[in-house]
Amino acid sequence: MDLKSNTSPVVTDPAPMTQSRLGIHSALMPYSPTGATFSPTLFLTIPRKKPGILDDVRSNTWLDAMKSSSPTHSKKNKDSNTELAANEGVLGYRIWMLKYPSALSSFEQITNYAKGKRIALFLDYDGTLSPIVDDPDRAFMSGAMRATVRNVAKYFPTAIISGRSRDKVYDFVGLAELYYAGSHGMDIMGPVRSVSDDYSCIRSTNKQGKEVNLFQPAGEFLPMIDEVFRSLIELTKDITGAKVENNKFCVSVHYRNVDEKSWSTIGESVDELLKHYPRLRLTHGRKVLEVRPVLNWDKGKAVEFLLESLGE
Repeated sequence: MDLKSNTSPVVTDPAPMTQSRLGIHSALMPYSPTGATFSPTLFLTIPRKKPGILDDVRSNTWLDAMKSSSPTHSKKNKDSNTELAANEGVLGYRIWMLKYPSALSSFEQITNYAKGKRIALFLDYDGTLSPIVDDPDRAFMSGAMRATVRNVAKYFPTAIISGRSRDKVYDFVGLAELYYAGSHGMDIMGPVRSVSDDYSCIRSTNKQGKEVNLFQPAGEFLPMIDEVFRSLIELTKDITGAKVENNKFCVSVHYRNVDEKSWSTIGESVDELLKHYPRLRLTHGRKVLEVRPVLNWDKGKAVEFLLESLGE
């Protein structure tokens, strides 16, 4: 649901890259030495909602939006609860797989597409390298997964792109040979290339002492994000199970452990706060609300930026 259409106070993440819709997994990307040219315009223009349009239905809208990012609710039937739940789960999975096909089932197509091209690997963290857990601070990846990623990185440039802060993802993964993009791509640590000079990159060094570029297009939003983080801590302190996470250039409000009766209260509280911050917007993921800068930058743009930076 798009905020621009005034149909919902929640902005959902954009659709995945085109390759995944064609059966080409978006994480395994062939790239050419020359990259695409980026638009210098980063700031999005999002018209303000007209006063009163959503006020009378705000509670129901928030509840529906938050439920839509949660697992499907099984229909209650005292005679066949288990069977209905299983059938709904299978159907939901099949529909999801049609929309987002598995790379494993399309591997031949991927290899054919990648012939003659260099390969780069882009990975998410939560739910990809680690399981989805109740406590986001305990989303640890296994030793076997870490060894696999380390081995892959020997052959392909590998980057992890997450909604979490870049430092937090690095602490979880602990592999200095990778590239990292945190805060939904708004905090990138990538290779040093002259092409990146157009994007106000900062030269720095990683944990191995290797020179890297830091690109933070949302740098000016840091004071605002910190202020919103503190406000959200205060607003949710009396809601059992709510957790507010500062991811540097965005703030996440987790409601996975919150009673469903309180979901709309959380949503309305966040939305009411953001009325005072027109340069921030709200998105939602799986049982999490996320406050981000109104900026024309996301994980997809971060992938494109890194692909260009990896070119020669």
